[in-house]
Amino acid sequence: MRIAFARSDNSHVSRWWWELDRWMFGTLLLLIAVGLLLTVAASPAVAERLGLNSFHFVKRQAVFMVMGIGGILFVSMLTKQWVRRLAVVLFPITLGLVYLTVFQGAEIKGATRWLQLGSFTLQPSEFLKPVFIVCTAWMFSEQFNNPSFPGKKVAVVLYLLVIGGLLMQPDYGQTFLISAVFLGQLVLAGLPVLWLGAFAGLGIVALVVAYMFVPHVQNRIDIFLDPASGDSYQIDTALNAFRAGGMFGRGPGEGAVKRVLPDAHTDYIFAVAGEEFGAILCLAIVALFAVIVIRGLSHLLEEENTFVVFAAGGLLALFGLQAFINLAVNLAILPAKGMTLPFVSYGGSSMLALSLTMGMVMALTRKNKFLKGKFSHTRFPKSTKSAGQNVGEAS
Repeated sequence: MRIAFARSDNSHVSRWWWELDRWMFGTLLLLIAVGLLLTVAASPAVAERLGLNSFHFVKRQAVFMVMGIGGILFVSMLTKQWVRRLAVVLFPITLGLVYLTVFQGAEIKGATRWLQLGSFTLQPSEFLKPVFIVCTAWMFSEQFNNPSFPGKKVAVVLYLLVIGGLLMQPDYGQTFLISAVFLGQLVLAGLPVLWLGAFAGLGIVALVVAYMFVPHVQNRIDIFLDPASGDSYQIDTALNAFRAGGMFGRGPGEGAVKRVLPDAHTDYIFAVAGEEFGAILCLAIVALFAVIVIRGLSHLLEEENTFVVFAAGGLLALFGLQAFINLAVNLAILPAKGMTLPFVSYGGSSMLALSLTMGMVMALTRKNKFLKGKFSHTRFPKSTKSAGQNVGEAS
């Protein structure tokens, strides 16, 4: 990717361009393009079953894609301080909307996770996830730098408020996802091993209770453990699609799974990729996710700012774990959870929230490559602040 910004240009956009991880940005754009391609392949059959124009979902996803790319660009230009401020502003708004869905949300498949805004259906929990992670990262970093500050206690209170709203909807998949990422942040923040064991035990108890008293959860786990015990139509159909696709696929437009699976353009779009384009494209998609996560984590290896480590690490874990869960469900490695494949599955809330997530990651991991080496005299002057001052300022 080439853009004509001179290294001597000290404008904000020029600084952003030279500090940006352009390999990560390019990989994200490629992943989004693959998502649009698969939406073209999977959604027309779904739209026709619903009595809509064949390209109804394609047109909407194209609009969401443009908005998402714009969101990534805008958020990635923010400073670390403004990423934190944006999260602090959005957290109470998105949390309030999550609780609002319990009373005003549209009920779909027995859950009230969505708010109807004209022709757009908003899922507030998608936006709550990244801003919650950044807010808890701020709390952890404050306590890390000032042990007298009760950052971990505040973070736990925020966590309880979040999962309380999600469980009321109910949304067990998102509850699991946020809990796993939050636990990872606690480990990074220095959670004692004893407490780690206690949290793991609490998670097992919660799973047992959900299995015993929530029919929806019990049904999905039973079908996962014994497919013959219930309706395993969706996962059986998805697995058959991978078998039919083989290594190179049946060819674009030749797949059958999209004609029979209700969620072929959302939760099971990976199965459409496997049937029409084969294992080659499936492995390429997995590689794109791996590149994004590994590139992001590599920036944190020498990072001294604790806020950046906790926030970017948590956001990358959120992104990678959500992708893993969707892929694992498609391959019958995990029970069905109703979770989208980032930037690939159809969905406006998902696309925009993930753009916010990755825009934050790219803003937090921007590096001034010219502070070291032969270009340092032509680029930005070194800061006179100490590393400790920079940590305090950003956190």
